[in-house]
Amino acid sequence: MTRKAISTAAAPAAIGPYNQAIEVDGFLFCSGQLGLDPVTGQLLEGVEAQAERALLNLEAVLAAAGMTTADIVKTNMYLVDLDHFATVNSIYARHMASPTPARSTVEVAALPRNALVEIEAIARRSS
Repeated sequence: MTRKAISTAAAPAAIGPYNQAIEVDGFLFCSGQLGLDPVTGQLLEGVEAQAERALLNLEAVLAAAGMTTADIVKTNMYLVDLDHFATVNSIYARHMASPTPARSTVEVAALPRNALVEIEAIARRSS
């Protein structure tokens, strides 16, 4: 098994001892993305802005590995308030290729930096 770290300045740097993504045997395991501006490192205001930025950050990590949302097979979304589900779901739908990936969505007590949403993904390189 060969593990390759994936990193890009087009997404926020990891805020802990982890990589933006790890590629193993054609699979890309993307760390959760928050609505952080990759230039300033600041969290955007509001769930809509955070969801949009988190997805753009995820797309940047995928692009650094030569992939797109069409390569995603599974996502996990973490929301601090499930009342935001419809809003985030609408934004998510605009970013995902059809057929859309499998997904889990859960409400959590808190996220890093007091974020409102975090999105992670697993993608597989097309052969």
